[in-house]
Amino acid sequence: MLSQLPGIGPARLAEVASRASAWPDGWLALLPKEAATALRLWLDHPARSPLRGDIARAEAWLAAAPARHLLHPDHPAWPRLLEETADPPPVLWAWGDLGALAPPRLAMVGARRATREGLTNAARFARDLAGRGWCVVSGMALGIDAAAQQAALAAGGASVAVLGCGVDVIYPARHHRLHERLREPGGLLLSEHPPGTPARPAYFPRRNRIVTGLSYGVLVVEAAERSGSLVSARLAAEQGREVFALPGSIHNPQARGCLRLIRDGAALVCEVDDIIAELSQWQPVQAAAAPLAEASAASNPRLGDPLLRWLSGTPTPVDALVGLSGLGVIECQRRLLELELEGRVAHAAGGWVRLSGA
Repeated sequence: MLSQLPGIGPARLAEVASRASAWPDGWLALLPKEAATALRLWLDHPARSPLRGDIARAEAWLAAAPARHLLHPDHPAWPRLLEETADPPPVLWAWGDLGALAPPRLAMVGARRATREGLTNAARFARDLAGRGWCVVSGMALGIDAAAQQAALAAGGASVAVLGCGVDVIYPARHHRLHERLREPGGLLLSEHPPGTPARPAYFPRRNRIVTGLSYGVLVVEAAERSGSLVSARLAAEQGREVFALPGSIHNPQARGCLRLIRDGAALVCEVDDIIAELSQWQPVQAAAAPLAEASAASNPRLGDPLLRWLSGTPTPVDALVGLSGLGVIECQRRLLELELEGRVAHAAGGWVRLSGA
């Protein structure tokens, strides 16, 4: 509700949240006059508040499907990396699999008018990252974004799309199938804007700070000299994230942005191993997990069953299940889906629960 107050943006809201001593008086004292007046009216006379309609619509949207969520800093699935940024969003509207936030994340960005080579490189790196247990974060835009996210999901990996509109708005319209796929297991749509918010030019540069803020690093696959991808690279550097760039021909206009980044200090990469080496502290520990997973398979042909021993009526996050079971992230998510279809487990706020009788 606070994110919908008039005359206050994410930065001001975060500042007030850090300084407010008590609710609601501390907030009312620090909010701009227009926002404070609207909040006071909502607190005293909610039926008369202009916020009532927006809040009712938001509640109805959230209640319409179990895969719809409103994330906030106290939510168990809230990405803590965002708290390291100077301008984190106050809330994130989410639609899809919150388990996609469990693996370590790398942002992949690039040109909308990508070359065939750029699209091929984006798909190859995304597949390789998915195979290493990394989640690909991007903006579902034309060109590099879409190629990377489609390839990561097709490889059985995870991908998060941060939108410059409501999570229920398909933009660009031709990405209807990708939007649909991102609502399935392994995929997740995020936005700081409420459902129904149309795409606006001013929203896209700001969504880029979330794309990079969610991630340990950003890979620029292809970019012109004047490119939004270079803005993302700058934001990533300001956030203390690693910046990677693919080299290209000096005769290719869509490679000049990457060459400029490399000249200015971005890490030149030719293989996924180059990225993994730089971010080795975040690499999923799959080698150590493999023996335990194999032992589970040998003792019980149903690999979904070992997960049940770690589940109860209290939600358990996917990352905790990965550590307890020894399964890889993607395999763990697949087994949970099988158990869900069998009616033995369910996804709840904060993780997975075991259903009674399972």
